[in-house]
Amino acid sequence: MSYHMGDKGGFPLIGDKFPSMEVKTTHGMVKLPDAYSGKWLVLFSHPGDFTPVCTTEFVAFQKMRSDFDKLNCELIGLSVDQVFAHMKWTQWIKENLKVEITFPIIADDLGKVAMRLGMIHPGKGANTVRAVFIIDPEATIRLILFYPQEIGRNMGEIIRALEALQVVDKNKVATPANWPNNDFLGDQVIVPPPADEKAAAGRKTGGGMVCEDWWFCHKKL
Repeated sequence: MSYHMGDKGGFPLIGDKFPSMEVKTTHGMVKLPDAYSGKWLVLFSHPGDFTPVCTTEFVAFQKMRSDFDKLNCELIGLSVDQVFAHMKWTQWIKENLKVEITFPIIADDLGKVAMRLGMIHPGKGANTVRAVFIIDPEATIRLILFYPQEIGRNMGEIIRALEALQVVDKNKVATPANWPNNDFLGDQVIVPPPADEKAAAGRKTGGGMVCEDWWFCHKKL
């Protein structure tokens, strides 16, 4: 496995297999990534329990849980708090905000998981950054997002990226900026460029495909 900045304090890259580990969660011990074999997984870290931004994020993730379910995707949170703190926090959310958190939260109180995944904030060693890992059913890391502590995540963007990854895998295409609402292409997808000169010379519009040039073709699924 390759690591950015070396093994110490580094993190796995896009295309790497998610490292095997057993973690303590609010739902008991979980083996990653084996427990989610055959499913997509969004693993996300937050700086700490009982903090305002993190609370709004957990509520937002939970309210969109059905959207993740439709995409065969599970959620699992993480911070360097102890499991009892997670439990008290989710209880507070349920009692005060009327939202029950139904996905597990990793209690990484020793910081070993966060260090292994590069989640420790460089200037605040006791806190995790807002990291997001999207992991596919074969346990390959497909997308990584990092946010500063002060900026809450956009759950709609995580759903959009997850949908795009599944469309790309199924159809062997690419997606344009802001897909499926691109200003120029709308919800169309991009056909990969030809691999050699012969294929490029023979590429023509047809079969539902429209070409702006030999290297820029698109179609509606």
